[in-house]
Amino acid sequence: MSANTNLEPGRFPLAGHFSTPAQQIDAGKMGMWGFLVTEVLLFGGLFVAYGIYRYLHPQAYIDAHGHLDVTMGTVNTVVLLVSSLTVALAIRAAQTDNPGQVTIHLIITLVCAATFMVVKYFEYSHKFHAGLLPGVYFTNATVPNPDQAHIFFGIYFLMTGLHGVHVLIGMAVLFWLLIKNIKGHFCSEYYVPLEIGGLYWHLVDVIWIFLFPLLYLVG
Repeated sequence: MSANTNLEPGRFPLAGHFSTPAQQIDAGKMGMWGFLVTEVLLFGGLFVAYGIYRYLHPQAYIDAHGHLDVTMGTVNTVVLLVSSLTVALAIRAAQTDNPGQVTIHLIITLVCAATFMVVKYFEYSHKFHAGLLPGVYFTNATVPNPDQAHIFFGIYFLMTGLHGVHVLIGMAVLFWLLIKNIKGHFCSEYYVPLEIGGLYWHLVDVIWIFLFPLLYLVG
């Protein structure tokens, strides 16, 4: 985990409470992994809730999930997989002192993230117009057992909505990294912010990889 400490003066923003760049890098990575664990626990609770209600109302889940657009879900899955690749390529480009490639890959990642949110907007719009909403706002008469089907859409909006918030946060982080790279802050000896930002984005992707089959394919 340690990094090369023979950096040009001023290239590494060393905080006052760290004695060496390597110590700061290790602390940053450890802090990020700790944060990711809390995120896993957060979504883990939602997955448990999904499993409990799926067990209690199996037929309602099967009937309700048929109203999700599998094509849109598949497009978003492909988009996020591509974005994971481009984030990894951006980090690799920084390791090989190729800031131009870092910029290109970060821009592609941001475009993929924006595409994901646009698709999600259209998907949500359809649910609102069709009355496929949680609780008392569920007004769609074509779904059997509406008194139970609304539970599925409550779980759906909670899980995908929270994931969408994480996508937006990730986009803000990626944009910040893009600006930092354009200003020449990253090189083969210092790219830890890219690594940490990449870890967060990979988490966003992995969570969706679990959400997609549970909600769109299994129900």
